[in-house]
Order: sequence, then C-alpha cells, then structure tokens
Amino acid sequence: MKKLIAALSICVALALTTQAQIGRRFPSEKKIVKDPVTGTMLTFLTSTPAGDAKIYQTHPQWTSDGQWLVFRSGRARNEALAVNEKTGDIVQVTEGGYTGMLNLARKSMKLYLMRNPNPGARGGDLQIVEVDLAKVFANSKAGKMQPAATYQRVCGIVPANLRAGGDMALDANEDVLYFRIAGPEAAKHLAPDAKLEPAFGPRHMGAGPAGLMSMNVKDGSLKYVVSVPFQIGHVQVNPWVPGEIIFCWETGGKSPQRTWTVMADGTGLRPLYPEAPYEWVTHEAVITKDEVAIAIMGHRPIPGTGKTTVGTPVAGANPGQEADWGPSGTREKPTGLGIVNLRTREMVIIGQTPSGSGLWHVNGSGDGRWAVGDDFSRSIYLIDRHTREMLMLSTGHKPTATDHPHPTFSPDGTRIEIESAMLSADNKSMNICIIPVPESWLKRKY
Repeated sequence: MKKLIAALSICVALALTTQAQIGRRFPSEKKIVKDPVTGTMLTFLTSTPAGDAKIYQTHPQWTSDGQWLVFRSGRARNEALAVNEKTGDIVQVTEGGYTGMLNLARKSMKLYLMRNPNPGARGGDLQIVEVDLAKVFANSKAGKMQPAATYQRVCGIVPANLRAGGDMALDANEDVLYFRIAGPEAAKHLAPDAKLEPAFGPRHMGAGPAGLMSMNVKDGSLKYVVSVPFQIGHVQVNPWVPGEIIFCWETGGKSPQRTWTVMADGTGLRPLYPEAPYEWVTHEAVITKDEVAIAIMGHRPIPGTGKTTVGTPVAGANPGQEADWGPSGTREKPTGLGIVNLRTREMVIIGQTPSGSGLWHVNGSGDGRWAVGDDFSRSIYLIDRHTREMLMLSTGHKPTATDHPHPTFSPDGTRIEIESAMLSADNKSMNICIIPVPESWLKRKY
C-alpha cells in the first residue's frame, strides 16, 4: 500500500511539473465579436473562462516585435503566458512563478519579473529574473523545449531585509529595474526632518516609510534611489526618458497627494500633479515622452444635493463612496481625464463623461493623438486629443467582472487592449480583448 501511495505521489508530482512547463502551448481561442451597442468589432484573443488578466496599464503589453501580448491566467497559475495577436496561439513563457509586475522590454524580446525562489516560505530573499522570449517562442513552436534555465536568467538577488514589493519597472535604457522597498532600510534613507505619514482612508493603507531601489540587470548590483514618508505603489518609468520614475502614494483610494516623480539618482523628487483636498486623483500612466495621463474622479454625489452621481449601485462597480475618504471626488469642481506635462507642469482636462462615475483608468497613444479611459460601467471611451471629440468604443464588459478593463494603447496607437467579462457566463471571469481605433479616426488629418 505504501509503495502504491508513493507511486501515485510521484505521478501527481510529474503531472504538476508537466503542467508548469515553460513553452507549453494552448490552442487558439481567437474570436471576433461585434459590440451589440456600438457596433465595434472586438477581437477576443482568449474566450474561455480561465481567469485571464492583462498587465497593468502603466506597463508595456506587447512584445518588442509587436506580435505577442503577455498576460496571466488560471491556465498556468502564477505564471505568465503570451498570446499571438495574429494566430491566437497561446504559450506559457515562465516557469517557477513570479510576484508583482511583469515587465516587457520595448527594444528586445525580454521579460523581467520578481520571484520568490522558495514560495512556501515568507520573508526570504527575492530574485529578479530575465526571460528570453524569442528563444521560448522559437523552441516552443519547434517542439524542442529545453529546461527552464535555458530561457530564464537570474539577474540578481534582492535581500530579505529590504522588504521589497512586486512594484517594479524597467528603465528606458533597459539596463536597470526600479522596485519598491519598505521597513528599516527605507527609514534609514529618509531626510532627518521627514514626518512619517499615518494610514489614510477606510482601507487603512498609505503609512510610511517606503523607498525605491534599482538593480542593474547585467551584474545584479543594487543602488538606492530615494525614500519617502508614505507607502509607495504603481512604480513606472518614462519609457522614452532614461532615469525618469513616476510612482504614487498608495492608499487604496484617494491620497492626500497621489502622484510623484523622481530621477534615478534621487534628485527632482516632487509631486507630479499637486492636488487639492477636493480632488480625487488616480491611475496615472506615462503616455508620451513628456506627458502623464491622470484621472480626476467625479464619482461621488455632491453633499446636500440629493443627487447620486453614479446611478444605480452595482456590487463592486461603484467603489470609493465611503465618507472616510473626505470631501473629494465630486463634480462640484473640474473632473475628467487630465494630461500633465512633465516639463512645463501644465495640466489640461481633455474629456469627461457627461454622467456616471467619469473616466477611471486612463491611457494615451505615444504619438499624442488619442486618449482612452474606462468608467464604472466598464465602458471604453476614445478621445481625439486634437478635436476633444469623445466616442464610446465599446460597452457591456460587465460591472460584475473580477477586475476593471484597464485600457492600454498598442505602441503604434491603432489598437487598445482591455480585459473583459463580456463573454463570461458567470459575469466575472475575464478575457484578453483588442479594440481597434476606428479607421475613420486613423485617417484624420490635422
């Protein structure tokens, strides 16, 4: 009996190993669906309820050759996958798991991630890993996969005492990764007169200190960037300007001062967009070499008016209504999709929905032509930055979905990637979806 149990255990272990292998292929699920409201033709690159999720909209989604989109999925839990936009082929591109943000290089077929080499243990050292995607795709297609170490290289070790988090971003030169840390090391680098910030808001998040460090992906060397007296989140870079970092004061909602920027040598630390107490600023994303898009939310009713801004509540769709967030997020003051110039520090609001929550997760094309945002209803709105015309591209992506659409432009500005529950029978499970910018808009001349 013991031998039988042992044999079964080996079989199970082998099966799990097989399931976790890098290069494993899945059949195409690509499907073209007409939006029943707007008529836009949507390309679903995944269409089964496997629990898919795109990379966050602050980071690149497409590989440098423009052919593959990287995402995560229940098909291979805690691993990254890639789907070919043309063929629909799906390939597992990591083995061994990861934590936090997936970082695609824009100039090379590389993927960078942070990993706990001992996932059963907490508080240990972390690895930063480089994945050779070109080799993975080629060998997977040929059916000649090698051991995972053939494709994955450990760039360096992040010591446990740094209490590093998964917020990480690849510099424009693609030689350095920036990541968030916390604890005593962050406190040690604070300015002597810095006052630690307490938790803010009903989620009891935002307390400091925190810091940013960098790792050189060639030799694994570590360098300190800066410390701040609050919790750091959403670490991202300017992909056109080496050494320029954007991050936020993370509270899980409204922050006293949400957006921040600093250079890699620790200089130039300042608020990106200095906000007033009545402004609810969120979901900043670098969109051009000089600009960052932000959402100034207009999702809460104005006190004393008896008017509800967001309409009929849907569970999970209308967050941020708690009184503890303070007097912010109403339309008593200007709200909408704002674009901040990193050089001149000027901000302009280029669009807002006439009702409902207003624009929520925002992005823009690198050529400066378009901006995009979603709202609490999970509708997607395109804005022509030259004319300020706004168009609902797609809707029906279900407020009950497990996450938000998080729209992100393709590098050439012709397509938008979202995650959507439109096809899900349970109204929750999401898929990877591509929305085209209308051909008539692409042909516009200014």
